[in-house]
Amino acid sequence: MTPPPSGPVCAGASQYASYTTFSSYVRARGPVLLRTARSLTANPSDAEDLLQTALAKTFVAWERIEDHRALDGYVRRALLNTRTSQWRKRKVDEFACEELPEPVGPPSPDPAERQALHDAMWRAVLKLPERQRQMVVLRYYEDLSEAQTAEVLGVSVGTVKSAVSRALGKLREDPELTPVR
Repeated sequence: MTPPPSGPVCAGASQYASYTTFSSYVRARGPVLLRTARSLTANPSDAEDLLQTALAKTFVAWERIEDHRALDGYVRRALLNTRTSQWRKRKVDEFACEELPEPVGPPSPDPAERQALHDAMWRAVLKLPERQRQMVVLRYYEDLSEAQTAEVLGVSVGTVKSAVSRALGKLREDPELTPVR
């Protein structure tokens, strides 16, 4: 009778058993652990990478983990430690400075001034003759094209162009709108 095999053959069987128990654990608990990883990152792809890294670390230590009932806690700790390491290694593009930078764009208009301009514009539009007022409202407030405005009013495109041009000239000369310019 030959002695039972020892050495690498036994180690291979042990590794296979470890792999099958680990893979069944990952299949059973993977979705729960992925939710935990997603709570640690903003990007779902980063969460998948984070979980994969934590599971790789867990697999390396699989034989040393004595209580397999506490595996979720072990993997969660690996997730947290891995995420913390990633966070510490990130490149920081912001630097502290003595003074706050001024806003780049023009200052936003005062809402009261915007409302006053809106009211003044409507009063000026109401002073226009009815036909011009209709064309200005359709062109600029309803955002219709010249052809669409002409179709709605049953006039030619040329009539719309000339009437709108005259209406805009009157609006430019309106004394109530002069301070706005």
